[in-house]
Amino acid sequence: MIKYHKDTHNIVTLTLDMSGRPDNVINHEIGNAFMPVVSHLKAEKAKGLLKGVIITSAKGTFLSGGDLDYLYQRSDAAGIFSFSEQLKFVLREIERPGVPVVAAINGSALGIGFELALACHYRIVLDKPSIVLGLPESGMGLIPGSGGTVRLMWQLGIRQAYQVLTSDVGYTPREALKAGLVDALAPGQKAMLEMAKAWLLEQGEARRFWDRPGSSIPGGDATHPENIEFLRERSVAVAAEKADYFSAAQAIILMLYEGSKVDFDTACRIESRYYARLLVSQPTQNMIKAFWLDRKAIERGDTRPKGFGKFRPRRIGIIGAGRMGSGIALSCLLNGMSVVIKDVSKLIAANALVYVQGKLADLEEKGRIDAQESKALLNRIQITDHVRDFEHCDIVVEAVFENYALKHKVTREAEAFLDEYSLFGSNSISIPISTLAEACQRPENYVGLHFFPPVEEVPLVEIVKGRQSSDESVARAFDFVRSMQKIPIIVKDVWGFYAARVQNTFILEGITMLQEGLSPAMVENLGRQSGMPRAALELADELGLEIVLRYEQLAAAHYGVRYIQHPAVHTLNKMLTEWNRPGKSAKAGFYTYQGDEGKTLWQHAYAGEIRMDLAVEPQEIFERLLFVQVIEAFWCLQEGVIRTAAEANLGSIYGWGFPACKGGVIQFVQDYGIQNFLSRCAHFEALHGPRFKPPRMLTNLEG
Repeated sequence: MIKYHKDTHNIVTLTLDMSGRPDNVINHEIGNAFMPVVSHLKAEKAKGLLKGVIITSAKGTFLSGGDLDYLYQRSDAAGIFSFSEQLKFVLREIERPGVPVVAAINGSALGIGFELALACHYRIVLDKPSIVLGLPESGMGLIPGSGGTVRLMWQLGIRQAYQVLTSDVGYTPREALKAGLVDALAPGQKAMLEMAKAWLLEQGEARRFWDRPGSSIPGGDATHPENIEFLRERSVAVAAEKADYFSAAQAIILMLYEGSKVDFDTACRIESRYYARLLVSQPTQNMIKAFWLDRKAIERGDTRPKGFGKFRPRRIGIIGAGRMGSGIALSCLLNGMSVVIKDVSKLIAANALVYVQGKLADLEEKGRIDAQESKALLNRIQITDHVRDFEHCDIVVEAVFENYALKHKVTREAEAFLDEYSLFGSNSISIPISTLAEACQRPENYVGLHFFPPVEEVPLVEIVKGRQSSDESVARAFDFVRSMQKIPIIVKDVWGFYAARVQNTFILEGITMLQEGLSPAMVENLGRQSGMPRAALELADELGLEIVLRYEQLAAAHYGVRYIQHPAVHTLNKMLTEWNRPGKSAKAGFYTYQGDEGKTLWQHAYAGEIRMDLAVEPQEIFERLLFVQVIEAFWCLQEGVIRTAAEANLGSIYGWGFPACKGGVIQFVQDYGIQNFLSRCAHFEALHGPRFKPPRMLTNLEG
């Protein structure tokens, strides 16, 4: 688990190598394993036989983080507090052996993995853009639990520490160096170890500056006027965003405030208390369930059709050089693939090249790639105006306008130059994949690949299985999406697929509230306060009211005589036919648009009169907006539109922004309580109609 080697200079190298795991993680086992090693180092120091220590890894990563599988099972706050204190003790013992310690970071170090590096006196990391460093715990509703908050505060100061602690995206080595998180970059493994030894040989007895009398936090503690103002502003902003639960960001603010006014070890104990409080809270448990357990289930291939070899796409064809096609191209390039992108002319196709160049320049500036890598990536993209250039592509993705005839045309043209093994994917958002596949000679090779904008940022892709799509094609599409480092969810080819179908219920419910007499501003404000990133009317405008209405028309066709018209259809028809306000694209919808960014609510955006006497309970509004999504998601599960709870949960969070603190649409019911949820559904059904009637599979959960 920990390999020990001492050289002739009395420098010890500790190599982390957890057995039975592809990566190193920190849990009670490796924490316990460190203790006899630290005791031995102390004994060696006492004998004058220890000059310094290097900590590195035998894995491809340095240390991936904490063992969330282990932590997710813990429900006792006292036990979690004790666990956190135990790991803190280990790290304090590492930074206080009386000898200098270097972290030789050969791969990604995240969470407690980076906390271990912070406990070392010096940090050297390989200069590889693929390496990710940082403390991303806030993305799962947690804070660092082994002193990371306190060490960062002492190292960077309150304001910069807050920025690092609330960033859940991680840092490349160059970004980390610029931010002061590491001390040096190394060009290779051998050079890194040589640099570590050279630094150690120059040092005397090492002592962290927070352990030296008279030391102070850079920029002052929480009583400094600038820090007071900063913490006040952040506290107000966080409370406005997450008013319904105690969040990681709030804990970080309080931790920095309280921890800056006491000594280092007392601050660490305060951190342990907040860590334990968060870990046993339901929102954090929900986020761990979604972002760790559900995501792992998908990434390891639990939902992939079985029995087919792994598909390794190398050359990707893309039809359409708009923002969607350009984003797909960029994602493919960044993950080792070559791209051929076609449009009606090379001049138009070149728009994709310009887009990719701009994004690569941004990555260069951030230190995520260097100029040589950027040039190499650009050399792997080919622009064309002829489909013959798709001849050697493993997969072609069509990303043209949502027009049936156009999609048919480009599909027929491209398929003529593909071999019998090539996969074809359509980025359709509303046209059935089975219908589009009618243009194909090999419909079994045709699937839907619904990317979400902006493609390079949103990690979700819906794989739509048409009536004739083969299981092998779905498996290959799954592998293609995973090769882009994205999360594939497999959905049935029915109206709206999964994400758009469920998202539409949120939009329609907001419009219905408008009809009931709520003011547009109240609909939007309460919509955002429910935890959704965008409010219902805003989202309706962005999608376009014709699309919103089209999904409801598709639902009507799907259910036939069983269909009950949604009350929001009345307002949608008025907006489109009577008032000619189709949405953002026409600069006229529920909002009026000025310029590129400016917009104001259209004050006549309601079917009836605003009722000033309407008594509004915010909780009632929040629950209506969330319940309709949850109920529709369960209908999707019952009808086989989506097949697993993991896909439904992650699809809802990444696909349209369902509140992450609820763990996704399916986990929402477990969080709320099944009996309580069904009782509340009955309440809403009595008041607002059958759209709040839960499907059979949901009522069966009660038993």
